[in-house]
Amino acid sequence: MSTNPERAVSYVLNKYVTEYMDKDVLILGKNMLTREAARMLRHYETDDIIVTDESNIPIGIVTDEDILSKVSDVTVYAEATTLKDVMSSPLVTINEKSTLQDALHKMRDNNIRKLPVLSKKNQVIGMIFQTTIANVIRDATATAPRLLSPPVKAVLGNLGFVLQFAGVLLLVPAILATVLEDPETATGIYLTTVLLLVTGFFLNSYGEKSSLNLQQASILVFASLFLLSLFGTVPYLYVFPSDETNVEVFANAFFSSAAGFTTGGISLFDEPENLKQSFTFYRSYTQLVGGMSFIYLVITAFYPESKLQSMRGFISGRTLHMKELFLTITVIFALYIVIVAVLLYLFDENNIIDNFSLAMSTLATGGFTPSSTIIEGLVWQEELILMGAMILGALPFTFHYAFVRKKFLAPKLGKEVLTYFAILGSAIIMFIAVSGLNPLDSAFYSVSASTTAGLQLESLDGLNGGAHTILIILMFIGGCGFSTAGGLKIFRLLHLRHFICLISKTRRAELSSQTKKEVISALIIVALFPTISAITGLHLAEIENASFQDSFFEATGVITTGGLSAGIIDFDTDPATKIVLGFLMIFGRLEIIAIIYIFVPKLS
Repeated sequence: MSTNPERAVSYVLNKYVTEYMDKDVLILGKNMLTREAARMLRHYETDDIIVTDESNIPIGIVTDEDILSKVSDVTVYAEATTLKDVMSSPLVTINEKSTLQDALHKMRDNNIRKLPVLSKKNQVIGMIFQTTIANVIRDATATAPRLLSPPVKAVLGNLGFVLQFAGVLLLVPAILATVLEDPETATGIYLTTVLLLVTGFFLNSYGEKSSLNLQQASILVFASLFLLSLFGTVPYLYVFPSDETNVEVFANAFFSSAAGFTTGGISLFDEPENLKQSFTFYRSYTQLVGGMSFIYLVITAFYPESKLQSMRGFISGRTLHMKELFLTITVIFALYIVIVAVLLYLFDENNIIDNFSLAMSTLATGGFTPSSTIIEGLVWQEELILMGAMILGALPFTFHYAFVRKKFLAPKLGKEVLTYFAILGSAIIMFIAVSGLNPLDSAFYSVSASTTAGLQLESLDGLNGGAHTILIILMFIGGCGFSTAGGLKIFRLLHLRHFICLISKTRRAELSSQTKKEVISALIIVALFPTISAITGLHLAEIENASFQDSFFEATGVITTGGLSAGIIDFDTDPATKIVLGFLMIFGRLEIIAIIYIFVPKLS
């Protein structure tokens, strides 16, 4: 499996026991007669019974040998014997998040050859056997050596799937451009689609879809956003002026593509209406693809496996797997987009394609608009619709998922969601007080900043310092985890409530190692976001001859993928700066911490 057998064995032993456990486990109550239990052993063709108490908590194990030896004892009345009389206890178990290495150590320490696997709720969900682990180790060392190590293959396999799915999704704007008879845009998008599909197929042929640790997951998310942004430059190369140098054209294309796929939304075009309609649709569509891809990536890479197992796909009703998870995310957002586009149409926004473009940018918390005037002429009902769409984009995927389960479940307003609304409500009140704008516009800007959507009614370079500060803080905080919003995320602010315990010698022992890592990660992000924004702002102020306040605001919009702009970055910004800013949008979309996980895996 690897050119280094020891590395291959180490790799498989670090996999979770849930990947190799036997899920068919016979579980019976302690008061069941051994005679009946023996009949069930034969019926289910198994050798072991997990014995539970009245609360269904596992308390012991009975094997077929235990029953035979006990029943054959002349001093025992077989007809009255129950499982509690013959079971072995206390029961030695292992947690679902434990590795095969942990299982081997526990088996060795307790001189046993099998372990029941327990969920977080202390329910038996499977059994891991010593023979199974031995077979896994044997297969890892017996497989012919290959060029790539298992961790690299795992990253490549998952990356290939993401690129292929993105390629399939991009067929939509390509077909639209063909229908609208825009050959330049259609050619560029078709080339991007082919690049994504071919690269994805190539990576899949060398990779394998398997679980990732946090470092590998971080590499996957970065590589996905970088390649999407890189391949997404192709349609821009067909549109940007040809009288510029190759470096300038690439810099503009890469910056714009990164602003799309990272949902950064900062546009180099002052008047998007001068672009072909199929191209403005493509720009908005890249934000949707980037936003959905990001949700998919962070859920599959960072979400607890037990919670994914408990989620049922509303399409098939089965546990959500990779393809169905992406399909579920796609269908949910497609439903939202149709609803928002139709509502805009009902309020006299008669260009249905522009309505869909605006709906995609809003729900993806992106910020690209199909024209410079479509936002300015909104009636109050349309502003409310867009604010609602931006907020939906900033809420966690599990919140949306609750609406579309086969068995409907009212979405729960957890701590993170409630905290988000509390921060947003407070910010709106303060912004109304200090900005001098009317209440509706103040609410619109506050929602746009907090969701990092970046939609704005006009240039924000004229706002006073207090109003700028509120918007900057909202962009830094961002939306909820597992959403399309950027920023450092609300759940990380909640982690900071343990900060006092972390710095207190007496209370530090109360925190688990995982909680300590979460607090440290949150502190790093809280420190880095404004620091990078300040450094970037100083650079922009110097090269663009702008005030530091406006430059810092612009830099914040870049690193948080917030999209709100003071108009500092444009076509005249030097190419090197735009390329760096493109990477900063990718880093910001990764919330910076993923980059740190790549180079400092101990933090993960």
